[in-house]
Amino acid sequence: MTEPTKPLAGLKVVELGTLIAGPFCTRIMGEFGAEVIKVEAPDGGDPLRKWRKLYEGTSLWWYVQARNKKSVTANLKHPEGREFVRKLIAEADILVENFRPGVLEKLGLGWETLKADNPGLVMVRLSGFGQSGPYKDQPGFGAVGESMGGLRYITGFPDRPPVRTGISIGDSIAALWGAIGALMALRHKEVNGGAGQVVDVALYEAVFAMMESLVPEFDVFGFVRERTGNIMPGITPSNTHTTKDGKHVTIGANGDAIFKRFMKAIGRPDLADDPTLADNAGRDARRDEIYGLIDGWVGEHDEADVLATLAAAEVPSSRVYDIADMVADPQFIARQMFETARLPGGKEFRLPGIVPKLSVTPGRTEWIGPELGAHTDAVLAGLGYTAERIAALRAGGAI
Repeated sequence: MTEPTKPLAGLKVVELGTLIAGPFCTRIMGEFGAEVIKVEAPDGGDPLRKWRKLYEGTSLWWYVQARNKKSVTANLKHPEGREFVRKLIAEADILVENFRPGVLEKLGLGWETLKADNPGLVMVRLSGFGQSGPYKDQPGFGAVGESMGGLRYITGFPDRPPVRTGISIGDSIAALWGAIGALMALRHKEVNGGAGQVVDVALYEAVFAMMESLVPEFDVFGFVRERTGNIMPGITPSNTHTTKDGKHVTIGANGDAIFKRFMKAIGRPDLADDPTLADNAGRDARRDEIYGLIDGWVGEHDEADVLATLAAAEVPSSRVYDIADMVADPQFIARQMFETARLPGGKEFRLPGIVPKLSVTPGRTEWIGPELGAHTDAVLAGLGYTAERIAALRAGGAI
């Protein structure tokens, strides 16, 4: 049976990025069919190759983040290395980069130069603070974007300092905005006959855009949202509770009808029928009382009994999953949220499945993150470089 064409097949994407934001943006494109050519420095490549858990010297994260990408090496400090990259970008549909603003301009690879070579180019620029403004030249990792964008301030408990979410969420959110912006720019070209353009994503703005009603609540009421732990401020009840056997269960019973079912299921029909608790405003006014009651009930039962009772009453709930829970869960398995591949040397391993699920043209993993420079010669040959010229570039330190 013929495999369906992937939705981004035919697009050429060049990645000048390291670590998280830029590479995650292009990973999404590669999963759905774009030809992604990742340009790395010859002396070690992307630092992500050495981050977190290593298998025989290479990061397992790398094998996921760089799946479906071609790795080429180019020394951007060498004129012939820059020439190679410029020729590569001249044939690309999309360039994704996450250097500090001004770096590519100093290398002779700024927007005006690249646009002259390739008027239809879409250039996605991911940086801490964007390409303009008084902070644009400052370094800004995801942690800074999360802090400045408002996420860190509201994350954690009120009696403790702010905390991070556990993953580099700021970088990943920025990557998603970058991919969305690139596809919107391509749509403009195709439908409106427009030229290429710059997609300028600042990490702090990417996070800030997710901050729900933070701005109007402050502007209208002077209200500053604070840390509230695991509860949803103003929306009751929604919280995480600890069971008798020491497990953690999240319960979201903040719908009016759901709350009634929940109270009846735990033996409190009086609260189910209490008219003062019939809507969210009334429940939130008695938040501490309600949460104390739920804490007490959950704490008297083991996790399995809590989840069974809530499922029978159709109350949204879940254990707080760790990765061991995920890989054994029938929903994850049924939705094909794990794929199997082989590491260099043949060891089989699981990697996360692809999101979103497209019914006709789904994404898939063609290969895991490649060795450094694995595709350099082939890509150069495709640009018209001879074997002799490629050997000379390598000997001269350009690639």
